[in-house]
Amino acid sequence: MTGRPPPKARNNASDNAAMGDGKKVVGRPFKPGNPGRPKGSRHKTTLAIQSLLDGEGEALTRKAVELALAGDVTALRLCLERITPARKDAPVLFELPPMDGAASAAAAMGAILSSVASGGLTPGEANGLSGLVEGYRKALETTELEARLKALEEKGT
Repeated sequence: MTGRPPPKARNNASDNAAMGDGKKVVGRPFKPGNPGRPKGSRHKTTLAIQSLLDGEGEALTRKAVELALAGDVTALRLCLERITPARKDAPVLFELPPMDGAASAAAAMGAILSSVASGGLTPGEANGLSGLVEGYRKALETTELEARLKALEEKGT
């Protein structure tokens, strides 16, 4: 114990009185939304830089290419990144077993795990494939539950 008194409780009565209508305000007394900068507006520094660069795109590009050809590694990397952007997704060469039920989804997960263990798939690729199998399983489960529910409703009427 430090001997300090506990913090004072906040008095919302004075805050509520400041609102003017005498009603008790619960939660935040602010209007919803963002009262700050309008959507889509730009900072004045960004606008100034853009106005300086307007019409200079071709000359700047030519200079970057010249620097890259002269051996500037940074300019070369910049040019190559623009020519061939990083690949975000690639096809996975893996044949999933046919799936027609929950048991086949389990077999597909087993095949994926086995392929990771043998080095045929990376863990990231296996994660993507597992997500597809799980999505199939959920869709199958939902379809089966819907059919059961429909059968029970028809049986009850």
